Order: sequence, then C-alpha cells, then structure tokens
Amino acid sequence: MDVEPLTLIVLLGPGLALAAALLVIRRRDDQIDALVTETAAARASARVGADLSRDAETDPADDLLPVGVLRVVDGHVARANIRAHGLLGIAPGRLVGRSVMETFLDARIETLLAGIGRGGMATAELRMPGPDDGIVALRASRLDGADLLVILEDVSELRRLQHIRTAFIDNLSHELRTPLSTVSLLAETLAREAEMNDIPPRMRDRIGKIEVETGHLVQMVNELLDLARIEGGGRLDMVDGVDVGRLAESSVERLRLFAERQGVTLAVTVEPGTPRIRVDEARLGQVILNLVHNAVKFSPDGGEVRVTVDHTPDAVQVAVVDHGIGIAPADRDRVFERFYKADRARVRGGGTGLGLSIARHIVEGHGGRIRVESEEGRGSTFSFTIQLVPADAGT
Repeated sequence: MDVEPLTLIVLLGPGLALAAALLVIRRRDDQIDALVTETAAARASARVGADLSRDAETDPADDLLPVGVLRVVDGHVARANIRAHGLLGIAPGRLVGRSVMETFLDARIETLLAGIGRGGMATAELRMPGPDDGIVALRASRLDGADLLVILEDVSELRRLQHIRTAFIDNLSHELRTPLSTVSLLAETLAREAEMNDIPPRMRDRIGKIEVETGHLVQMVNELLDLARIEGGGRLDMVDGVDVGRLAESSVERLRLFAERQGVTLAVTVEPGTPRIRVDEARLGQVILNLVHNAVKFSPDGGEVRVTVDHTPDAVQVAVVDHGIGIAPADRDRVFERFYKADRARVRGGGTGLGLSIARHIVEGHGGRIRVESEEGRGSTFSFTIQLVPADAGT
C-alpha cells in the first residue's frame, strides 16, 4: 500500500468512520426503542387484569391482543388467548387446565412464578424450540388473591436487531483500533520531538492538540466496544466475598494523579462492618472509576470528591459526591443515556458520553439501581445500590 493513501486513511478515516458509526448506532437504537415502546405488554396487563372474568375460559377481545395472555390460578392455566397458544406452540384450546410446568416445560419458570408475592412482578425470557429459534419474553404479575397474570411477547426481532447493533459496533471498533493506534503513536512521537527541538510554540501547540484529540478517539472506541459487549449480554464474573470498601479505595487511587492535575482532592469513607458481597469485582470497579472520573471533571479547582460506602441490612450502597457545577433538572433523566452530555461547554477534559451508560448497564446487570441527585451550582451525588446475595445463590 502506498504511503500517501495510508496517511489519508489514518488521519481522516477514524473520525469520518466514527461519525458515521454514531449516526447508524443512534438510528438503530431509535428503531429498537420504537419496537419496545410499541409493545402492548403493559397495556394488556392493566386491561386484562381489570376486565377478565374468572368464570369464562376465553374472552373474544383477548384474541385481538398482539401479546399472549395467560391467567394462572393455583398453579394451573385458567385462561389463555389464541396468541399465547401460538407463542408456546400449542394447539388452540389445549392450554387451559395445564400446570405451569406442563405449559412452559421449564422448572425455572415454575420457580419464578411461585415466588411472586402479592403485587409483585417478575420477568424472564424463553428460547422456543424450532427452526426459527424464537425468543419469548414473559412478564408475570400477582393480581388480587392467588391469581397470576402472565403476558407473553415475541421479542425475536428485537433481539436480532440488538445482535446486529452489537456486532456492528464490535467490528467497527476493532477496525478503528489499528489506524488509531498508529495515529496515537505518531502524535506521541511528534510531541516528544517537539520538546527536544527548536519548534515554534504555535506548531508545538497544534501537535499537542492532535495528541489530545487522538486520545479522545481511542477512548471512545474502547468504550463503544465495552458497551457493545455489556449490552450484548456479556456474562458477569461473579465472585463471592468482595470487599466494596477496599475496591472503592483502590479505584480512587488509580485516579488520584488525574485528580491532582485538576486540583481536586479525593477522599474515601467506608462504614465499619460493611459486609462483603457477591459481584463482578472488575466491572464494579469500572463503575466506581467512571463515576469518580466524571465527578473530577465537573469539580472546580480546589474542590473535593468524596466516595462513601455504607450498608443496610440487605444492601450495600456506594455514593460519589462532588461540589461542582451540578446538573440541570431537564438533564437528570437523560444523563445515563448513550452519548448524552449535559453541558458540553463546561466539561473539563472532554468525554464520550458513554461512561454513565456503561455504569448503568453494569449496576443493573447486578440487579442493582443507580441514581443521581443534583442541584445546579452545588454539585451532584451519584449512587448505586447492590443487594446482598447469599454465597450459595445461583448465578
């Protein structure tokens, strides 16, 4: 390959390819979000729960619903619409009277439904046997009394789109890594040579900007690849007995030099007696890193970022507190979205808009919850909670 075309690809290809990638990703996300929004699972659950009568085995209106509807009483199917029969591959009229085990042929579903308390809800996914390899999402809720309402929905197309998106980001990230690594190495070499030779300050400044922006591109590619793996259902490496306090301290130490350069002080407070929990230690450390890194970027010179670790009888909570610029009310509900930046003009050190989205996926993958409290001009508190899981519990 000639040198000049390679140079053009290296210098222009990553930025253009990445911009196109982001447009395609966002368009694909919009399609997936629309597909999810248009599902009638929640509406069917509310309507059927209010209108269905126990005395009749079927209701003609139920057969018009785009989702499967089952009513389970005392562990047996009392009602099922036509769509439910089709999704489960059972001839019409053959579901009523079957037990949960006979209906789903899956002991996990039987255990899941039996464990739903009054007013509770549970979700699961079933991979249906057959040439199409379909996937059915199940949402069950306990009605008044002992009845269970089960909504079934075909999500095969949704999962296919998610797989396409994940594969696209994965492939693109790998393709971009090689030219970006070359550009990054060249920029670093130029910056070093500029310091050793008599080069005009204006030229030295431009070389420094190339090095910084290349670093941002490398960071974005790495985070895109990371997010694709997480959203693609990457398995968490759950480990028993993780000391979250020690994990928070080690994560903060990794960012201490970065914070010092920004004139920000880091501090960690761990409540005595905080129990060890079962988590993916590397991934949870990544969450703390992302939250602390974000807090430092938004903190003023001379500010402090404090990480606290405490617990309740059934959960461990980690909070990252800063006294920076805060977040506007209109932005608080969107800060965990991919690529969303609350205020680009006031962010120190740039960013990809992916760190908080990655943190949310990891926390929710642990069955936890992440949230933010903020006041403009006074700072923000990002916190997440992980439930305590017995050491002998399943994955």
